[in-house]
Amino acid sequence: MFVILIYDVNAKRCNKLLKMCRKYLTWVQNSVFEGDISKADYKKLVYEINSVIDESDGDSVIVYTFRSLLYSKRDVYGIDKKEDFQFL
Repeated sequence: MFVILIYDVNAKRCNKLLKMCRKYLTWVQNSVFEGDISKADYKKLVYEINSVIDESDGDSVIVYTFRSLLYSKRDVYGIDKKEDFQFL
């Protein structure tokens, strides 16, 4: 499946979440990741995220999941920080 992950966490947990997400996804922009991920790896990532974030401190992670990118389009205005992106 293809996912887009966005997070907004306290600065003291930012680096930890950044490193965690980079294990599974491609960094696109500050606090934004995307990429293909297996269901098993997705479950691992969600488990790791839940072990780091603190809801009482206002942490938030949003994940959009897509079965296919067949009908999607990606437009970038300005600098594309993820230059190797390719649609299927």
